[in-house]
Amino acid sequence: MRLDRYTTGTYTTGATIWKQVLWYFVGEPLVRSYLIPFSGLKVNILRWFGAEIGQGVRIKTGVRVKFPWRLVIKDFVWIGEDVWLDNLDLITIESHCCISQGVYLCTGNHDWRDRSFALSTAPIYIEAGSWIAARAIVAAGVRVGQGAVLGLGSVATRSLEPMTIYLGNPAIAMKPRKIRE
Repeated sequence: MRLDRYTTGTYTTGATIWKQVLWYFVGEPLVRSYLIPFSGLKVNILRWFGAEIGQGVRIKTGVRVKFPWRLVIKDFVWIGEDVWLDNLDLITIESHCCISQGVYLCTGNHDWRDRSFALSTAPIYIEAGSWIAARAIVAAGVRVGQGAVLGLGSVATRSLEPMTIYLGNPAIAMKPRKIRE
């Protein structure tokens, strides 16, 4: 590969340079801060920078967000410690989802077949009632079906069916998820 030939092609960050600078030097450090444990403040900062966030959202310390203007979080979502939302493209998290500590949601990648290592992005969509367990990874273009579970340290490189428990790298379906009332 020839990294001296790399370009982002038609990709744009989706925000003005001033918005990006303000986010990197003010917003992002406040949202990530271990000194600010209050979810409400973090939610408001993300909203100020363009994120769409519903009610009852909890955001723990150490959370990294690449571009808040490419983030949609519905109601009653939990985002655990040290989660990285690497959202070069849109990340949508529907209501009542749990994104556990250390999870990495990655919407960008490079084409290893391309000599110039071209950037490619695709959105991630996590449907209602899903749980992405600690240290799991979700790749660009993945849709997590309603109520699906991606287990501890697992890697989702393909979309996950609803109400199914997935484990491993790459994640494979292990069994149906049954919820007790």
